[in-house]
Amino acid sequence: MPLTIGSLSVNPGLALAPMAGITDHPFRMLVKEQGCPLVYSEMISAKGLVLSSRRNVSLFYFTESERPIGFQLFGSDPSIMSEAARILEALGPDFIDLNLGCPTPKITRNGEGGALMRNPRLCRDIFCAVAKAVSCPVTVKMRKGWNEQAINVLEIASLAEQNGISAVTIHGRTVRQGFSGRADWDIIRQAKEQLSIPVIGNGDVDSAYSAEEMFKTCGCDGVMIGRAARGNPWIFGAALAWLRDRKIIRPPTIEEIINMVLKHFRLAIEFKTEAVAAREMRRHAAWYIKGVEGAAALRQQIVKIKSYNEAEKILQNLREKAQ
Repeated sequence: MPLTIGSLSVNPGLALAPMAGITDHPFRMLVKEQGCPLVYSEMISAKGLVLSSRRNVSLFYFTESERPIGFQLFGSDPSIMSEAARILEALGPDFIDLNLGCPTPKITRNGEGGALMRNPRLCRDIFCAVAKAVSCPVTVKMRKGWNEQAINVLEIASLAEQNGISAVTIHGRTVRQGFSGRADWDIIRQAKEQLSIPVIGNGDVDSAYSAEEMFKTCGCDGVMIGRAARGNPWIFGAALAWLRDRKIIRPPTIEEIINMVLKHFRLAIEFKTEAVAAREMRRHAAWYIKGVEGAAALRQQIVKIKSYNEAEKILQNLREKAQ
């Protein structure tokens, strides 16, 4: 199950989905330690990159150990997107990914992200402009369509293939669905049958077994895991063990979960300062301990943490309750 993007090849084609506020350098380091073959940055605004004098450099930071890595770009103006792609290419990612799938209203109301699915001609112009602007591979992540009355992913995926795009990722939900309902894997299968460029499937992959099922059902070249990786970097180790060796990896123990939370926190402090890390770790920590016995009672404390020491004390309480 190799996934090939330009000269880049990973096998199996498992990927961490780009997620705003989640797939930053610290989290990517953790999933890479679990063997994740392919990672993406958080979403990067083309306008912010080209038109603003203040750039959030943390969005672009990565180390060689994170390769292969793609930078995900969002925007709606072909000229700005192409200029932003040139800036990103100079920073050394393995490829650049274009966002046509974000359903967040603050993105779509500006005609960006998933809103582009309503304008195939503009999508084509963006594909062409960006692909011509850079020498690294360009990929695109899109959804099934804007809504159930406008299912046009096969049309837009064909335009991507015709205009220099090296691979497409398809989330089997419409933009208006957000993350509700079930993802349509059949539309991913149809795209794979139609296209000659690689297709990565996305949507409702939450275990090693569902990753394998998507590969089998859709015939796709890659499988992308998003929300199920939040608080669960182990999912990639489990999926790789199953896909490669038919080996079942036991779930992490409470001790391993606590140690991972604290490791994540330390990485975030090194990268962003303790105050920023604490704010961000509130939700990460809540995801990590979800479902752990005794966690519900501590969640209200977790979501208010202001320091590493405070988090450590709360997690020590969880450890003691579990013993």
